[in-house]
Amino acid sequence: MAPSVAIVGAGFGGLCMAIQLERAGIRSYTVFEKAGDVGGTWRDNSYPGAGCDIPSHLYSYSFEKYASWTRRYPEQPEILEYLEHCADKYHVREKIRFGTEVRRAVFDGAKWQVTTPGGTEAFDVLVMGVGQLNRPRMPDIPGMAEFEGVSFHSARWNHEHDLTGRRVAVIGNGSSAAQLIPRVAERAEHLYVFQRTPNWVIPKPDATFGPMTRLAFHFVPGLQRAYREWIYRYAEGTLYPALSQGWSAGLLKQRALRHLRDQVPDPGLRARLTPDYPPGCKRVVIDSSFYPALTRPDVSLVTDKIVRVTPKGIETTEGPYEVDTIVYATGFKSTEFLVPMEVVGREGRSLEERWAGGAEAYLGISVPGFPNMFMLYGPNTNLGHNSIVFMIECQVGHVMNCLPHLGGSGPIEVRDEVMAAWRRQLDAAMGRMVWGAGCQSWYKTASGRVTNNWPGTTTLYRRLTARPPRPAYRTAGPT
Repeated sequence: MAPSVAIVGAGFGGLCMAIQLERAGIRSYTVFEKAGDVGGTWRDNSYPGAGCDIPSHLYSYSFEKYASWTRRYPEQPEILEYLEHCADKYHVREKIRFGTEVRRAVFDGAKWQVTTPGGTEAFDVLVMGVGQLNRPRMPDIPGMAEFEGVSFHSARWNHEHDLTGRRVAVIGNGSSAAQLIPRVAERAEHLYVFQRTPNWVIPKPDATFGPMTRLAFHFVPGLQRAYREWIYRYAEGTLYPALSQGWSAGLLKQRALRHLRDQVPDPGLRARLTPDYPPGCKRVVIDSSFYPALTRPDVSLVTDKIVRVTPKGIETTEGPYEVDTIVYATGFKSTEFLVPMEVVGREGRSLEERWAGGAEAYLGISVPGFPNMFMLYGPNTNLGHNSIVFMIECQVGHVMNCLPHLGGSGPIEVRDEVMAAWRRQLDAAMGRMVWGAGCQSWYKTASGRVTNNWPGTTTLYRRLTARPPRPAYRTAGPT
C-alpha cells in the first residue's frame, strides 16, 4: 500500500516531489501551499527586473525540457509560467490545497500529525519543500515605523505604487537589488542606493532566443540536451573551482575587476564599489545593467552608515536624505529553516531545539529523531555556481528511493552516527571554500557557521544521493 505523503510548499521542490510521485503512480499525497498559486519564490519575487542568473535550459527539470524559453537567462514571468506548465501537464494542481499554511507537524510515534487552520491530519511521510528563500528579512533600523512615505520589501513588491517621479531609496545591493535598481532608475526622479558592503559583479551574457532557435531546440534531436550539458559542465568545471579557491579564483576576480573598470569610468565611484574580500565569499552578482545604472546623474550611491529612518527619509552619519519611497532589498531569513512552522519529532523534541547551534541534515535531507521526514533545498544544499533545480532533483530521487523502506518494521530515520560523520565531512570540506574568508553573507548564521551552502561539486552530491539509502537509516524506536 502506498504511503500517504504531505508535501509542504508548491515551488520547484514541492512540485518536483509531487510530479515524481505521480510518475511513480503514487497519488496518496497532498501538497499544502500557503499562497494562492504555485511558484514559491518565483511567485513572490515579482519586482521589476526579477530573473535568474542560471541559464534557463539548466534552471528547469531534466525530465521536463522546455523549448519555449525566450532568453538565455530567464526572467520571473517565464520561470513562473514554466512552473505553472509543469503543474498542469503532470496534473498535480488537483492535489494542492492553496491558501493552506502548515502551522505544526508532530510525529506521534507512527505518523506525522500535520496541523493547518482547517484542522489536523495524519500522514506517513512529511516532505518539506519550503526552501531557503521564502521569508523576507527586514533590517533593524530605528524609526522604520515612523516613515510617512511608502515602504516595502523587494519580495513583496507594491505594484500599485507608481515610482514615476518619486525620490526612491533602495537599501541593499545584492542580486535582487542589482536587478531592480536599473528599472527603478528609469522611472524615479532620483534614486539613492544605500550600500553597506560592495559586491563582486560579473557580466551577464544574456541573449534572446529567436523563433528559429526555439524551433531547433524543439525539433533537432539532442540539441537541447547537449546545450544543457554544456552549461552544466562549464559551471561545474570553471565556476566551482573559483569558490573552492582553485585554479579559476584569480580569473573570476580579474573578470569582475575588468567589468567594473569597463562600466564605471569614475575612479572614486569604482573605489567605493570594489570589495575588500575574495570573490565568492558573498554571492557573486551576475548582471550587466547594475553598474551603468549607478553612473546615471539621477542615481546616488550612498555608503554612509544609516543611523535611522525619519518620517521624511533616511538619516546617515553624514546627513539626511529626503525620499518618499523606501525599498528594502535586504534578502531573506535564510538560516531559519522551516520557521515559523513548529516541527516536533520523536520524544517530543522540536526541530528548533535540535538546531539551536545551526541547521543541519544528512545530505541536507534527513534529521535524526525525525522519522519519515525529508527536506528539499535543506541545510547545506544551496549552490553558488550551478542550478539548485539539479540539487532538488537529486533530493527527490533520494526520497523516492527511501519510500520502499518505510513500511514493514516501521518508520525510518537517519542514524546518529551517520549524521555525525556527515557533519565531520562537511566541516572538513568547508575549510577549502571561500565562504569562510571573513565576509558577512546570507550563507552564514550570526556565529559564522555556514548552514546554507554545499561545499562540493554537484556531481559528488548526485553520487551521494543516488546511493542505496537503507544503510544510512534505521527503524525508528518507540516514542
